[in-house]
Order: sequence, then C-alpha cells, then structure tokens
Amino acid sequence: MKNILAPLMLFAAVGVAQAEPANVAQLQAMSKRFAPVELRADTSKLSKGDRAAVVKLIEAAKIIDTLQLRQRWSGNEALWAALQKDTTDLGRARQNAFWLNKGPWSGLDDNQSFMPAEYAGIKIPARKPAGANFYPENASKAALESWMNALPAAHKSDAQWFFTVIRTGPDGKFTTVKYSDEYRADLEKLAKLLREAAASTDNASLKKFLTLRADAFLSNDYLASDFAWMDLDSPVDITIGPYETYNDELFGYKAAFEAYVSIRDQKETQKLDFFGKHLQELENNLPVDKQYRNPKVGAIAPMVVVNQVYGAGDGNMGVQTAAYNLPNDERVIRERGSKRVMLKNVQEAKFKSTLQPISKLVLSPADQKDLDFDSFFTHILAHEIMHGLGPHHTKKDGKESTPRQDLKDTYSTIEEAKADITGLWALGYMMDKGLLKDGLGQGVLAERKLYNTFLASSFRTLHFGLTSSHARGMAIQVNYLLDKGAFVAKSDGTFAVDFKKIKGAVIDLDREFLTIEATGDYARAKAMMDKYVVIRPEVQKALDRLKTSVPNDIRPAFTTAAALTK
Repeated sequence: MKNILAPLMLFAAVGVAQAEPANVAQLQAMSKRFAPVELRADTSKLSKGDRAAVVKLIEAAKIIDTLQLRQRWSGNEALWAALQKDTTDLGRARQNAFWLNKGPWSGLDDNQSFMPAEYAGIKIPARKPAGANFYPENASKAALESWMNALPAAHKSDAQWFFTVIRTGPDGKFTTVKYSDEYRADLEKLAKLLREAAASTDNASLKKFLTLRADAFLSNDYLASDFAWMDLDSPVDITIGPYETYNDELFGYKAAFEAYVSIRDQKETQKLDFFGKHLQELENNLPVDKQYRNPKVGAIAPMVVVNQVYGAGDGNMGVQTAAYNLPNDERVIRERGSKRVMLKNVQEAKFKSTLQPISKLVLSPADQKDLDFDSFFTHILAHEIMHGLGPHHTKKDGKESTPRQDLKDTYSTIEEAKADITGLWALGYMMDKGLLKDGLGQGVLAERKLYNTFLASSFRTLHFGLTSSHARGMAIQVNYLLDKGAFVAKSDGTFAVDFKKIKGAVIDLDREFLTIEATGDYARAKAMMDKYVVIRPEVQKALDRLKTSVPNDIRPAFTTAAALTK
C-alpha cells in the first residue's frame, strides 16, 4: 500500500497522534463515529424449544468473543483483563474502545494503537500485527512462505488451510497446529452448548447442524457441518465458527471465529427467490472470457433474510456486517454454491444512521431523492451472490489452485471489489432483461435509484478508512469510475453519475477483476491496488465534510438478546 490518507486523516480528526496514547476526550470522539442503535428481532412466534436454543446460542457466542480476541493478538486477553481493573475515566474509555475494536487498535485509523506502548507490563505494537496470532510473532512473511513452499503438497495445503495456525516447535522449526488442538478447552465448552441447544430445539435441520458443528469444533473437519448449514431451514438462524480471513493480513489464509444469532424473516426471504432462478444465466453472461465461466454454478444455493439477535467475535467488531456469503471453503462452493445471509435490521440501521446523512453531503439536491433503501438492500444481496459466481479455481504451472491461494494478500481486496462491481453489473443486466419486475423494477427511474444509491454508498464505505478489504476495494472502484467519467466530481463538491458511461465502465472494470481472479495474476492485482487504492483530493474533500457530521457506522445494543437472557 503506497498511500493511506483517509485513515490517517481520520485519526488526526479526533486529535490522536500515532506516537501518543489517546486521552479520554479523544477516545470519546473516536467512539462517536459509531451511532448507537438498538437491534430488535421478533421472537414471539418461536416455539418454547427454539427460544431455549437461542439462549444457549447467545451463551455460546460469548465464548466466540474470547476465541477471536486470542486470534487477533497474543496479548489481547491479558490486556483486556488488565483494562477491566482500571475504573478511572481513562480506563473506562479505553475499555470501551478496546471492546469496540476487539483490541488496542482502531480499525478506522489504519489499525493504529490508541494505547501507550506498554500497559500493565504488556508491550503493545503500534499497529495490529499483519499475521494477527495465526503465525509466530517474529516470523517474517518471506520465511513463512519459503517454509510453506518447501513442504510436500498435502502438508502445504494444511499449512495454508483455514483452520490451522503456524507455531514454532521445540526444535525451533515452524509447525502446523489444528484449531481443534490450539483452542481445545474453549471449543469443548462451545461443543457442549451447541449440543444443549440441539437438544432444546424441535427443528430437525437446526438440530442436525448444531450437532455436526459441535463435532467439527473437536475434529477440525467442518465440511459436513458446512453442508448442514447450507440446508438449515429454521426460524432460528445461526452462523457460528471460524469463517472470514480478513484478520490474516499476512496471507489471507486463516479464519477468525464469529457468531450471528438471528431470527429468520420468512416474508422477506421469499421475496428473494427470483434471484435463485437466474444465477446460472448471470454466470453465463459474466463479462469475462467464456473459458472462465462456470457451467455448473449450483443455482440452488440458499439466500435468507434474518434479523440479528446477537453478534460476537468477528461478527461484532468495529464496522458491522450487513450481509455475508459463506462458507469460504472452495469444496462447498464448487458443489453447492454458497449461502447468502442478509441482516435486514442491521442494514436498515445503517441506511438511516449513515447513508441518508451522507447523501445530503455528496449528492446534489436533485439526485438525493433517488436514495432508496430497496436499491441499497438489493445491491448488498447482489454483492453476496457474486461471491459465489465467477472463478473459484485456477491452474498454475499445470497444478490446480484457487484465486485465494494465488492472489495471497491481495485476494480479499480484489474479491470484495469484484463482488461489488459484479453485483452492480448483475442488477443492470437483470433490469435490461426485465427480470426485476417484482424487485427493483426497470426503466430510467429504477436505474437512477440504483446507481445514485451506489454512488452515495461508496462514500459510506470510504468513510471507514482504507484499513478493510471492503474499503480498499471500493477505492479501486471509485477511482476507476472517475477515470472513465462514469462518476463525475462537480465544482460544488458533490458527485454525480454519468448515465451514458456508467454501464460500459462497470463492464470494463468487472472484466478486469474477473480476469485477475481467473488467471490468478498476483502482479496484475498488485499493480491495480498500487494505482487505485488511494484517496484522491476531490474525494478527500467530500470525506472531510462527513467527518464531523456523519457517523462512520453503527454500534448495536442487542436489546432482544438482553431480554431473552435476563
């Protein structure tokens, strides 16, 4: 990364210098970037057994917080314990900032520390370690990569697998350790709670998933439980385990623990069925060379809308997840596709708290009327769908591989950007074909709503700073579309869509992302990031206007969960 202006300026905006720990006022200003909201979900129709299961799952999710703290940094648990003993105003402010970020680094500020270099005898890195706690602390990327490349194929695959950590053995050499061994004590507690929840519920699919996931925690084999999660058809919706790899900034290999306890919104879920009917058609028309398209995309991959009851670990850290597309295991994706989960109450809170005020600052008054929750909601859905479409395997030097392995540290950024822009392409394609009559509709008004809402939403993402894969991916998109004239920076500081150029520019950019992934071209991905992952002056001016008046994101209070566990 050559230039990370946005997060550094955000840090400066709250008066926090890199070399100095934040004081109470600065920590409070950092906290205000997250609008407090109450998340509620309707549990009135749950059976007695399902209600009991939810309580057990909330208890399990709290263990996920502990596991994710440990994964994020080796000193996290000790630091959190020390902070909780400090009852001063500064101590409480630090506790608040720590729990928001699940560590002593601010995610909106290039993961820089808001703590002193040493606290309670614990030395705190100035920035979150790139390898988190997945690799030996003093191991270089070059040394690890050299070791992995020298391993036999099966052992190399284990070393790069989602559910292993790399440690230094008694002989001083690197060794691979399964999650089921590394986190055994906590995983045994998790397994027990999941089995208790399985015993409580009267839903067969939930019972099956929870039982298999409990087994997976102890065996380190998640495949059967992933398939059971794909088949989950229950009023209680649960995602729990190690999934996303964003915390591994060294290689992007290792999965962090997260949990989402939710209630299915059946009415909204049924509205999304029309997307499932067209997945293969979308794959067949992706703007990429035909040889890279998947002839068997698995159009039955489920999509569900839920209202979140509780989030934990990677599922409740800094910027809140609005939707997710899992599992990431390429074996499941090849056979069944992937499951998309939309957190509707989270999305509604984000739209009201952040996107509506942002639109008033970055769009002209004439374009502000086009801001539309359905367009916002549906593009997030399309984003998640596009994670499951496109290239998922490559061939390098005659050997089978995956984009994730080939693109290494660039993969998360390229994949998030691909999902964004391919989602925009897909919605435009479906509008043109008249396939969204029961969704967003078609015609000029529908297009105006879609593209103007996407434009405003791009500033919402960049408002987070460039520390996340999502934001880096959005920087690529915004700068590329500005270069193509599809987005226009106006003299009054607002931005507009050029509706004569937007569709063509989206197709061109989408082709670039899809080709990079299909060919596993690391150098091409790196060059794209070097060129476009920057905040340009005209964009920075708009972001500066947002800093003092618009929250970056929401901070949920899980009101329904609190009521259930009283």
